[in-house]
Amino acid sequence: MLIENIKSPQDIKSLSTEELNTLAEEIRNVIIERVSINGGHLASNLGVVELTIALHYVFNSPEDKIVWDVGHQAYPHKLLTGRFPLFHTLRKYGGISGFPKISENPHDAFGTGHSSTSISAAIGMLEARDIIKKSQISNLESQIPNKVIAVIGDGAMTSGLAFEGLNHAGHLKKDLIVILNDNEMSISPNVGAMSNYLSKVITSSFFQKFRKETKALLEGIPKIGESVAKIAHRAEGSLKGFFLPGGLFEDLGFTYVGPIDGHDIPLLIETLSGIKDINEPVLVHVVTKKGKGYKFSEDDPCIYHGIGPFAVDTGLQTEGVKCKDSGAPAGNPQISYSDVFGDALIDIASADKRVVAITAAMKEGTGLAKFAEAFPERLYDVGIAEPHAATFAAGLARQGLRPVVAIYSTFLQRAYDEIIHDICLQNLPVIFAIDRGGIVGEDGPTHQGVFDVSFLRHIPNLAFMAPKDGEELNAMLKFAVNHNGPSAIRYPRGKTCRPSDNHPTEIKLGKAEILSEGQEVVIIAAGNTVAPCVRAAELLKKDNINSCVVNMRFIKPLDEDLIISLCGKVKRIVTVEENMLAGGFGSAILECLNEAGLHDVKVKRIGIGDEFVEHGAQAILRKKYGLDEEGIYKTAKEFLNKAL
Repeated sequence: MLIENIKSPQDIKSLSTEELNTLAEEIRNVIIERVSINGGHLASNLGVVELTIALHYVFNSPEDKIVWDVGHQAYPHKLLTGRFPLFHTLRKYGGISGFPKISENPHDAFGTGHSSTSISAAIGMLEARDIIKKSQISNLESQIPNKVIAVIGDGAMTSGLAFEGLNHAGHLKKDLIVILNDNEMSISPNVGAMSNYLSKVITSSFFQKFRKETKALLEGIPKIGESVAKIAHRAEGSLKGFFLPGGLFEDLGFTYVGPIDGHDIPLLIETLSGIKDINEPVLVHVVTKKGKGYKFSEDDPCIYHGIGPFAVDTGLQTEGVKCKDSGAPAGNPQISYSDVFGDALIDIASADKRVVAITAAMKEGTGLAKFAEAFPERLYDVGIAEPHAATFAAGLARQGLRPVVAIYSTFLQRAYDEIIHDICLQNLPVIFAIDRGGIVGEDGPTHQGVFDVSFLRHIPNLAFMAPKDGEELNAMLKFAVNHNGPSAIRYPRGKTCRPSDNHPTEIKLGKAEILSEGQEVVIIAAGNTVAPCVRAAELLKKDNINSCVVNMRFIKPLDEDLIISLCGKVKRIVTVEENMLAGGFGSAILECLNEAGLHDVKVKRIGIGDEFVEHGAQAILRKKYGLDEEGIYKTAKEFLNKAL
């Protein structure tokens, strides 16, 4: 295979067009085969294979910096930058990351994982280049980039951050190149012979020279020249705008090129070569097909955007995860937390017309797809715009509705100011359904949901819950909808029991439950750490250590009366959380004890220390941080032995 001989991007520059097309096919096959085993992002990567080849063919990485927005489409980039021998370790613990990572490879120009950062980062790199050159900072000269290319998808362009970057780039007028990867399901009619011809004309050196020299000539005419130049520019813009959808980018100071076929390697190479040396901001609009080259991902790119292991011949996932129209595995009583949330919200919304749902481009991932079918007029997908989602929800709540905002923990970080200022400060009844709270797994440090407890629990007015199972999630959502103030429910990625109406759980504000009695140690947990704590208590009991296990349910407000009562009898506490220890749930317990003057109580906290959680299977990572039943058991036993 050609791919086996690609040690760096330089190796593709001598290949013929036919060989480049063969290479594209090989890359697709390698990605499909590996993702079918390891899981990962499939459709987004299959759609950018030719574009990635063309970028590395025209530009010279790492001297030229290619910044991948989000980074979930960087598998072809990894294969072209010498990582084919390591590709079997993709997303595995100790293996290569599923996203660009500066420490992994010099061709990874900027670490990513969240959307819409590429343009801001790229313009920062270019400005740094010019400062270093101008100031002659000798120890940094070897690091400065030549060209910087930001590759951003049309979905990521919905974020305000992307437009903040575009606005600044147009103002600074650096030689930034933005590749807009438009992977809509149908290709625009503008993609064709006329569009390709116009793109060639616009990017030709003759056209660029003619435009600049004509502008200089007109502006040199006293009094009337500047006005004539403006008229000529508007006429040129009108002509292009008649054929091309680039007026917005032109008005922001970019030369707009496209749209062009993102799967035509010769055309891509010709276009990129044409704009490579333009010394002003350029945006190249490339149209690609998400999931290209694999029938199942082409037919349903949402399902195959991020997917677990699957059978290549059928497309069906092999880890018991439900695929489109396939149904859940026979006899499996479990259901994902996301689906529990989605089903519960449908039931609640059926009885309460105030309830609406909001997602930031994650309808399927957050379990809201069925809600959208049941209540299409009550589901709002605001795009990749988490800050807007939060403030939009505040506006809805201000008028008496009950908005439920479903966002992954890692993406909720982007709406921090809005949560404080627009929701909690005004005590508005917005409900945050925080999916993927805790250790997420193979997507790595950019996606681990281990910060939300620390950045939410100190905000006044917010009621913050964490269910131990699907039953409690169901009950907490009902509680939140009727709570007259802001609330948040944090739940993990993974499976849980299917809720039953036989024994409904009663949720009261700030009230915990005791799951087992014991006088030697109190183990306090909330959310998905409760179950391993119960199992750890069973192991301790075999060693004749009787422990009291508490399911706190509420991270805020804490059940302080219960904590103080227990600590009046038991002087040893172990807290367990899938969150950073700094400012986390354990810290809240320490604060409670300090305020109560219980200084003789010893506390051992189990959680994530001062480090980012790398990628790997959830079970492996939980074992590493002592968050599985064995780790909790060992830590508790050692803690008690030292205390004796």
